[in-house]
Amino acid sequence: MLKKRASFWLAMFVAAALLSLALACGGGNKETNNDGGATPTGGKYSGGVGSVSGKTAFNGTAPAPRKIDSSADPVCGQKNPTLSTEDVIVTDGKLANVFIYIKDGTTADGKKISDYAWDTPATAAVLDQNGCHYKPHVMGVMTNQKISITNSDPTTHNIHPQPAVNQEWNQSQVANAAPLEKSFNRQEILVPVKCNQHPWMKSYIGVLKHPFFAVSKADGSFEIKGVPAGKYTVAAWHEKGGSKGTEKTMEVTVTANGTATADFSFDGAAMVRNSQGTSLEMLPAMELPMLVKH
Repeated sequence: MLKKRASFWLAMFVAAALLSLALACGGGNKETNNDGGATPTGGKYSGGVGSVSGKTAFNGTAPAPRKIDSSADPVCGQKNPTLSTEDVIVTDGKLANVFIYIKDGTTADGKKISDYAWDTPATAAVLDQNGCHYKPHVMGVMTNQKISITNSDPTTHNIHPQPAVNQEWNQSQVANAAPLEKSFNRQEILVPVKCNQHPWMKSYIGVLKHPFFAVSKADGSFEIKGVPAGKYTVAAWHEKGGSKGTEKTMEVTVTANGTATADFSFDGAAMVRNSQGTSLEMLPAMELPMLVKH
């Protein structure tokens, strides 16, 4: 009888300790510059709109793509014989895969852009695994917008977002599997995504409460449409330049039916110098239960 009582109280103590740990770790999110977000108070915006457009330049000599050793998974080499890194894509001095977004600002009627409620797109954004790369390499979505994750390769991939304020998850997807449907419910710039099976595979997802973002194309061009008239801080983010990448900002004024210009220039030497090296070795896929997220 005494042994049973001792076992019972030991089990209760362990359960209480685990509950306390979970509450301590889950009592708040990490401090970041991401606005997880207060409830919008301004309703729907109905005033005049314009746009923000520009180009992203790369100053200096662009690093040559590095060929990836895919011998640990021959399928990757067969599907994509020229498999190489894609962290810096420069064409004629213009930088692709830069995430540009309205960081903050005030509309012409004096309200912050974050005060308004913006409709979440009904159409899912698509993140495909194709040629043992994530496509697109950089993308943007709104909070709670569905993301359809597909596998176009005849091999198994492992999708592992590593957010700071959103829920982390880690899931494998075999060839010909049905799409995975996920979403992020908090604003975050940006969520890195990796593949535990193929460590060179990386993607970045910008999550915003509003739809005013874009990704620069191969020629460095971008356009953000439907921006309410007002004064804003526009930010441009690229993955190179340290663990948090490089972000540049600029102030613009958007007029109704007008186009504000925001051209950004990145110092290639500084970005490459400050970037951390990345191992391209093959790692085994792992799926671990997320018991407690600090």
